Formats: sequence, structure tokens, C-alpha cells
Amino acid sequence: MRVGVPKEIKNSEFRVGLVPGSVREYVQNGHDVLVETGAGAGIKVSDADYEAAGATIAPDAKTVFASSDMIVKVKEPQASEWAQLREGQILYTYLHLAPDPDQTRGLLESGVTGVAYETVTDPLGGLPLLAPMSEVAGRLSIQAAAYALTAHQGGRGLLMGGVPGVLPAEVTVIGGGVVGTHAARMAVGLGADVTILDRSQRRLAELDELFEGRAKTRYSTFDALDEQTRRADVIVGAVLIPGASAPKLVTRQMLKGMKEGAVLVDVAIDQGGCFETSKATTHEDPTYVVDKVLHYCVANMPGAVPLTSSHALNNATLGYGLMLANKGLDALRDNAHLRDGLNVHKGKVTYKAVAEALGVDFVPALEALK
Repeated sequence: MRVGVPKEIKNSEFRVGLVPGSVREYVQNGHDVLVETGAGAGIKVSDADYEAAGATIAPDAKTVFASSDMIVKVKEPQASEWAQLREGQILYTYLHLAPDPDQTRGLLESGVTGVAYETVTDPLGGLPLLAPMSEVAGRLSIQAAAYALTAHQGGRGLLMGGVPGVLPAEVTVIGGGVVGTHAARMAVGLGADVTILDRSQRRLAELDELFEGRAKTRYSTFDALDEQTRRADVIVGAVLIPGASAPKLVTRQMLKGMKEGAVLVDVAIDQGGCFETSKATTHEDPTYVVDKVLHYCVANMPGAVPLTSSHALNNATLGYGLMLANKGLDALRDNAHLRDGLNVHKGKVTYKAVAEALGVDFVPALEALK
């Protein structure tokens, strides 16, 4: 199979779909790999490094899309990219279709087979290809919040961990999954006063044991959310419904009761955001203010640390990617966990949560693959 790696073109996206080590794995499995010139520049990898791994360098993205059987990316295709996709081609990347009708329409019209990292599962019910970027985003959320809290950024002028005699920042993390756990871990490490909200009693018990009293846990209700928003200096939105749009948990009305200069970090923004006032921002212009509350809603947070992120992502995606390259569509028919990643195929939406979010017809993956 010819596997293509275009350079990422989303704003401030410096990650790359395949690092040279992964290219070598594909080549060892008998595949040709075509890498767009400069694709690795964001992680300080040269075209020569890719050639040494066995790749062929393409002069532009057009060549990659036109010549490849499978496209491996990091972020969802932009309009100029989905216009180059075609039926019979596999797209393997993050898609986040539920809040993005334009992209969904573009992929359906192309007829491409779209396998989304974020909905591939594992035998334990986890999301193994989403997890590494969730870990990175969770940790980055606290770095971003700490910076946004400074006075010159419009924040409260508060040091996250305080100093002796001065209280630390109060951090509320909504969601106790991978993002929330890593956000809490970073916040606790900085000395903040951390509370984690979740609706799973079992998960709350696990978090209580994990943090050994260094972070508080609280069952998430509307009353709890309302109280925590009033108390918090920082709120990290870390909720996830696989493949679906994120629920709006912090309302515009709640903002009116928050402290001036408090910070909201919406890590769920790729799925539409979990704050009513969220809108996607970029690394160049990451924050905006609503009702005197600072919002940080960068849609590709891990892109800020592309070297770490690209290698962590490749560690997770390589195995499934090789399955697709080695077996083509049979890999989806044979492996239920990989098949969970199939979101679109030949003009059909094959992931139920996406179909429900966008109000379009749903076709089960196995039926679409017949």
C-alpha cells in the first residue's frame, strides 16, 4: 500500500502523522511511504531523515493526496484537503466530526473511508489513540491556566501554588477521565487546591485513592457545578462523550457569579466545548474574555509541544495503522476495536453519535463495509 503523510496545515499545528521510526515500520512491512517535503519541520526532522527511514519525499500535498492509498495525519482535514480525498482511499487521523458539519459533508462527498483516532477502542473500553493526546492536553491545561492567571494576561494575578501565608489557587476539574486526571496531577504538583468533579462513583473512589487526599473529589450535580464555579480561580473542562458533542456544563449564567479574572480552560473544544461561552481559539490568539472571565479554548493544545506529542501519538497509532495498511478494509471487518474508529465510508456516516449530533442517517459500520 502507498501510505501518504502530508504536512499539517491547521493553524499552529506542528505535529506530524508519522515520525521516521514509524515510517521505517511501514517500510519493513512492505509498504511505500510518501512524505510531503517539510512535513517534519515542526519536530526538527528533515526530509533526509525521512529518506533514511525509507520514505520518498513528495514536492507538495497534492502529490501526496493523489498518489496515496492511505493518508495518515494528525488533525482533521481542512477544506483544501478534504477536496483532494477520494473513494477507495483510507484517511487515518483525528476527525472530531460531531461539531463539524462542514467537514463531515466534505468527507461524505469525497467517499473516503475515514477512521478517527478518537473513537478507536480497546478491550477494556478505553480510547487508546485518544489517550496520549488527552494526557498531553490535560497537563498543558494547567500550564496554560497558570500563565493566564497572571495579571498581564488579564487574570487574577494569582500564583497557582501560592506562597507560605498566602492561599493557593482553587482549581476545579470537571471530568475525572484521562484529561482530568492529568490536569489534576499537574495542578496538585504546583500546590493548587484541587477539586475533581465526576458522575461515576467508581471513578471518584479511584481518584480518591490515587491522590491520597492531595485532591478532593465531588459528585457532579448542577448544585455542585454552580458552587464550584463561584469558588474556583481556574476551571478545566475535561468531559468526553466518545464521538459526540460535549455537553455544555458551565452556562453563561454561571459566569456571572465567577471571580473577575478567573480562567476557564476548555479541553473539550475539539468536540464543541463544554462551556456555553466557548469558541475555538488558536495558539497565536488563545484567550478571550466573557463577563470578566478569561477563556482559553485552543483546539489543538498538544500542537504546542509537537516533539513530545508526535512521538506519543505514533506510539499509540502505529499498530492500528499497520493493520489498515496490511489488510485494507478487511482490517475493519476483522477487528471490532479498529472498526469503532470508522466514522464515514463511501458517503455514509458509520458512527452513531456523529449521526445523532448532525441529524443525518446512521449506517452500522459492518453494513457499510459489505
